[in-house]
Order: sequence, then structure tokens, then C-alpha cells
Amino acid sequence: MRKVLFIIFLIVSCNHSIDKTVYNFETHFEKSNGLETATYKQTIKFYSDLAKAYSKISIDSIGETDSGKPLHIVTLNNDEIFDFSKIKTDNKRVLLINNGIHPGEPDGIDATMMLFRDIVQGKIEAPKNTVLVTIPIYNVGGSLNRNSSTRTNQNGPIEYGFRGNARNYDLNRDFIKCDTKNARTFAKIFHKIKPDVFIDNHVSNGANYQYTLTHLFTQHNKLGGDLGHYIHTEMMPKLEKKLDNKSWDITPYVNVFNSVPEKGFSQFMDYPRYSTGYTTLFNCLGIMVETHMLKPYKQRVEGTYELMKSMIEITEDDGEKISKIRKETLDELYNSKRYQLDWEIDTSASTILNFKGYEADKIKSEITGLERLKYDTTKPFVKKVKYLNYFKPSLSVEIPSAYIIPKGWHNVIDLLKLNQVEMTTLKNDTVIHVERYKIQSFETRKNAYEGHYPHYNVKLKTDVLDMSFSKGDFLIYSKQNAIRYLLETLEPNAPDSFFNWNFFDTTLQQKEGFSPYVWEDKALELLNNNPKLKEEFEHRKQDLTEFNNSWYAQLDWIFKQSEHYEKAHLQYPIYRIK
Repeated sequence: MRKVLFIIFLIVSCNHSIDKTVYNFETHFEKSNGLETATYKQTIKFYSDLAKAYSKISIDSIGETDSGKPLHIVTLNNDEIFDFSKIKTDNKRVLLINNGIHPGEPDGIDATMMLFRDIVQGKIEAPKNTVLVTIPIYNVGGSLNRNSSTRTNQNGPIEYGFRGNARNYDLNRDFIKCDTKNARTFAKIFHKIKPDVFIDNHVSNGANYQYTLTHLFTQHNKLGGDLGHYIHTEMMPKLEKKLDNKSWDITPYVNVFNSVPEKGFSQFMDYPRYSTGYTTLFNCLGIMVETHMLKPYKQRVEGTYELMKSMIEITEDDGEKISKIRKETLDELYNSKRYQLDWEIDTSASTILNFKGYEADKIKSEITGLERLKYDTTKPFVKKVKYLNYFKPSLSVEIPSAYIIPKGWHNVIDLLKLNQVEMTTLKNDTVIHVERYKIQSFETRKNAYEGHYPHYNVKLKTDVLDMSFSKGDFLIYSKQNAIRYLLETLEPNAPDSFFNWNFFDTTLQQKEGFSPYVWEDKALELLNNNPKLKEEFEHRKQDLTEFNNSWYAQLDWIFKQSEHYEKAHLQYPIYRIK
């Protein structure tokens, strides 16, 4: 009898289908009555079983993560086609859902499992022209590091993952710099599926208010053109209306810290280090969902479910329009002379929100004896609140026709290739007329930030000259799909440029110098043989007290005017062709 049962078990185990009559795909979240979230193992098994039972679902593992485990993508296509090159030729849109980037914020993990199940089981009508893709858990290492204490301010679930990944990176700061295997694999996935719309599910911290749901759309001025206009005046209002019709209130992400929302707040600027900032570089419409940490877990998951369902409906209804304006925005970029690298709040424009909050007071802290903020949830209110969601350019650059990158900078070249930047190599040694940057000044963070000490406030000096380049150096034309990516990574004063993320720090260190007792005599000879230089030197001594009082500064200045000073110091090693 045991032998017969074992044979039956083997037959069932080898069968690639699941009996849908006995397996209803109830999630761990549902089994726990909304108190718990699925583990990594439970999540992957759920989707694997779902794919075996329903031909509209496919699950694949792609690339590595820092944990040593792969990333997975789960695809739901009503036409049962999972070749993305074919999907794009079928004139379909792709909506990508990213979950578990911060595994202590697992709302999207459970909501997406239920959403995909309900679609394939017919509880929700399957979109005909929208293909859904989800990364079930992006931060695998953090998901495996489960606990019940690190989310100090959060109301459930009982256990959850940790914010840092297997190497303690915050993955929502790593998209542009790609320090982690997770981020590099995400880039592979992103360029493989080429999404039109992107959702990243999170849980917020900060103020207290009545809403369960808040949205953080990519900043519309930064996105620009018809695409920015669409996300601001059509996609966002449509989402808010759909949720309101379902009795789900939603408001823009409440961007305050230790203050009250009714004082007003600004839209969050999603630079390319963040998920929606990265996806925007390829004209993808992005939204970060931020449920409110103090609301019960069950309520947060249900709200995330309804929001994603609504975004699918919008993508389905507006699909043709989204495709059209994405292409038109790229064409506009091709024809632009300048590109905006950074932005600041435009205080002359704002939106007034009918904000649903709670009264709060500053009271005496029983711990410190000083003032503390205290919300009173028995006193809800609706108040007019100023929301600063318009930004204006604060830094722009003339768009070059091309960049040249010497082949030695392979760390940069590898990332460009990862992001499908089109490039060619020089076939011979050659001389090219280029524009180059000298780093005049910059500031550097004093504390570590995501594995770096980033630079900021970079000032540049520009000159134009004929330069020699070698066979094998890379020539990269700007007019390509990755035009935004090129400008925001290769222009050194862009906020999230590769320069600011320390990719070129070797150029900031002077490699050769002088011994003062030797240079004294050579410096004197140089001044005596160059009256104009001597005159400039004397003026500096007269005008700059600190310079006049430092013998080393004086010798160093003369050294830097001489032929002995190395050309590579502070020279940005990527060149522009106008």
C-alpha cells in the first residue's frame, strides 16, 4: 500500500498542472485574516503554482541578487504570449509592479498575489491590451531577514522583512548607481519588458492623517511635455476619481517630518536614484504607492489592491494615448537644444487640497521635558492645505550631439551597456574637436550615504580643443532612447550623475607633486622668465591675505601654472561633441 501511495505521489509531483478544484489559491495573508504577510518562499511557490494552473500566467527567474537568489518576474497576459519582443509588436502596453523593495513594507506583495489570482480566475476582467508584470519581491535578502520590531512606527503585519538588502543597501537609492546585483538585474528586466507604466508599492512614515492611501507620481514638470501634462492632468485625477468612487480616499504623499500637514507641503522630487526617477529616464509613467503606516495591515493591503486595479483600468483605457505621447516626448527631446538637469519648487504656483487630517498640538514631553508633537485622532478635520507640486528649472545644459568616453572607464561603459545605450567604438586613433569640463569646485557629504560619500554643488569650467583619442574609445550619440539617461548620468553637475556618485574620484586626487626645497629654485626661475606670470603672482599676494601668509599655497599655485602640473587632475574624463 505504501508503495502504491508513493507512486501516486510521484505522479502528482511530476504533473505540471494544479487541480484548480481542490486548490483555491488562498494567500497566507487571507488565511491569517489580514494579520500576516507571505514569506519569500511562500510568495514564489504561490506564483509558481498559479502559473501551473493558469496558462495566462508565466514565472521566470532572471539574474542574481546580493542574497545569491534570483529575481523573479511573473507575467500575466490574456493572450498567453510571454515573448516581450512579440508583445510590443502586438501594440500592447506593459505595466510593471515592483514589490518588496523595502520588505518591511509588504503591502504590495500580498495585494499583487490576490490581484493576479483574481484576474486569472475571472473575478476581475482581464485587460485585453495591457500585459501585467510583477517582481514579487525585489529585495530578496531583506525579505529573508524577517523580524517583528524594526518597523517601529508601523501597525502590522506581525512579521516582515528588513529595509536593507543582503549587503545592507537601501535599494530605493541604488537605481542609477547600480552598486547591487539587485539593481543590475532590475535594469535587465526593465529593458527586457520595456514598461509603459510603473508602480512601486511602499508604506509611508511621517505625519498622521485620515488617509490609508497616498500617491507619489513622478514629478510632472521634470517628466515634461505632453507626458508630464498627461500624468498631472489626466492619469492622477482619473486614479483619484476611481478610488473615490470605491470609497477609498487618497491624497498626494505627505512630505513632512515632525511637522503638521496643514502648514502645507511640497511634492517629493524623485531623482534617478529612486525607482520612479530611474524609470522616468526612459519616459515611463511612474507612481510610488505609499500606504499609511498607522492604518491596520489588512486595510492597507486592500487599498493597495484597489489602487493597482484602478491603474490597470486607466492603462487599458488610455493605452493608445500613452504609447503616442511616450513616442512624441522622445521626439521632443531629440529636437530640444537644452535639457533641464535640476529643479526647484516654484512657489508662485500650487494646488489646494481638501486635506483630511487630525488636530495636533505641541505638548511637553515626559521624557525630555521639551516640546513634542502629539496628534489627537478624536479630532479629525478637513482643511484647505497648500500643496507645492510645481517645479521650475534650476540647472540646464546644452545637449551635445555626442559624448566620447575613453575605453579605460569600463565601470561607466558597463552601466551604459546594461541600460542599452547605443555606442560605437573608434576604428582608429584620431583627433576630434571636443568640449571638456574642468572641475572647479565641489562639496562632499561628510557622512556615508548608501556606500558612498556623494558630491554636490559641482561647479565647472569649460573649454574647447582638439584632442587625441585612441582606437577602441567609445562614441555615443545623444539622439537615442536613452537620451535622458545619458544626460543625467554623464553631465557631472546633474544631481545623480556618475561624477556625484564618486565614479570619477580618481581624477580628484593629484598623483604627482613637488618637494618644496627643490621646487623653490625652479619656481623662482619660472617667475623670472615669465614676467606676466610673476605680475599675476604678486597681485594674488596683495589681494589674498591667506595666500600671502602661506608659503605652500604660493609654491603650489606656481606649480599648477607650470608644465609639471599633471593634466588629468580635476579633468572630467568624458568629452562632448557639440
